[in-house]
Amino acid sequence: MQTDFQKRKVRSGIRLPLWALGAIGMVILIVVVVSSVWLFGQVREMASTWEISNPDLVVAVDTPVPGAPVVVINGETAETDNPDPLPILSAEAFHPWEGQDRISILLLGVDQRCDESGPTHTDSLMLLTIDPVGLSAAMMSLPRDLWVEIPGFGVDRINQAYYYGQVYEYPGGGPVLAVETVEAFLGVPIDYYVAVNFEAFINVVDTIGGIEIDVPEAISDPTYPDQCYGYDPFYIEAGHQTLDGATALKYARTRATLGGDVDRAARQQAVILAVRDRVLSLGMLPQLVRQAPQLWQTLQANVRTNMTLDEAVQLALLAQDIPRENITTAVIDYNYVYNETTPDGRQVLVPLRSKIRELRDELFAPPAVPTPVIENLPALMATEKARVAVYNGTAVFGLAAATQSYLQQFNINVTEIGNADSATYPTTQIIDYGSHPYTTQYLTQLMHVRPLNISTGRNPAGDFDILVIIGNDWRVPGQE
Repeated sequence: MQTDFQKRKVRSGIRLPLWALGAIGMVILIVVVVSSVWLFGQVREMASTWEISNPDLVVAVDTPVPGAPVVVINGETAETDNPDPLPILSAEAFHPWEGQDRISILLLGVDQRCDESGPTHTDSLMLLTIDPVGLSAAMMSLPRDLWVEIPGFGVDRINQAYYYGQVYEYPGGGPVLAVETVEAFLGVPIDYYVAVNFEAFINVVDTIGGIEIDVPEAISDPTYPDQCYGYDPFYIEAGHQTLDGATALKYARTRATLGGDVDRAARQQAVILAVRDRVLSLGMLPQLVRQAPQLWQTLQANVRTNMTLDEAVQLALLAQDIPRENITTAVIDYNYVYNETTPDGRQVLVPLRSKIRELRDELFAPPAVPTPVIENLPALMATEKARVAVYNGTAVFGLAAATQSYLQQFNINVTEIGNADSATYPTTQIIDYGSHPYTTQYLTQLMHVRPLNISTGRNPAGDFDILVIIGNDWRVPGQE
């Protein structure tokens, strides 16, 4: 009987150099805001929708009218340079968003360079949430080295989820596995995903005439990577700056500051908001109308999403009504993680789960049961009624049974014992298949398990809620 964690973990044979992908999230908000400014006043025809399962970051559209490429503006057609007809909208797209529930969108920046095809990684992830009732929004950036459970593949860096989903042909591919990974980690349902690369961002920022940014500190990055495997040095002074598309992309991608990825995530969010402010300015409409065909062509060639065009525009109409002061940004920074080295020598960021839960609850819908302050951990654990399985991952005979007896002294509900898939686990692992933070923390204290070795999972292979895999670092107290 195997759990997800017990499946043989797969590794990529080739580790590509990690790009500082700062363009994630920017394109989706550009789509949303530009759509609201341009499409709402200009398009009134019936629409085709985006194909949701294009494998190569190309959003395909059905061709509504054969022949020359056209765009429909105020009921009139105009030729474009786009070799494929541009998508148009149904009348339903212009109805206000009718849902009352919070909407969440996972934004994925894809490490794709030199016109490469095939499996890729994500370097940055951002979760966007919109509250249609309270007219508020929030953005949470997740660092690429976050150490989490990837469903079916064990514990790994969060940026590996997209890669595994592609390589092993996971149902829905890389985006779906990335969505399921973030859902399991944060406990937040995700409605849509948008995977992007860099070309769309550069062209869109140039289309809107650049963005205004207040740069808090000078940045010098002589080894900034170009779009292949060379260097394209980047320098920028502190102060108020006007950035074109290529410069804005460099500003959002560089890691050449003391905070590294954490600083980069904050810059990404600042750039997104600068794009929003620029697009919503009243003087942008004529320029956007003139260059809208090229904008759509760029997005279609560099975006993969499960969102239909109608849904994107309805969200645009909703997003433009959200006041700037109602938009909150957050980064999972070093207040929420700490550095750790894995047994195989990789540097990762281990999440401080209780603090991340607090941040999640501030940004997203609160949990059904508020999380109380931990004052009496055994009593709080008892309220969870978690069923615990203990599997022996060592060559020590009878260690699972001895551990069961030890834990039962502390009222841990151990309902199953057995052997793990291997007898060579170097350290003890705890996997929570659900939300049992108090039981997990109590087990951590009783068995001295490092936070690095605590993860979440889905679909346990048995009637239990938490799985403990005993490693060679564990000895039952009193039996050493």
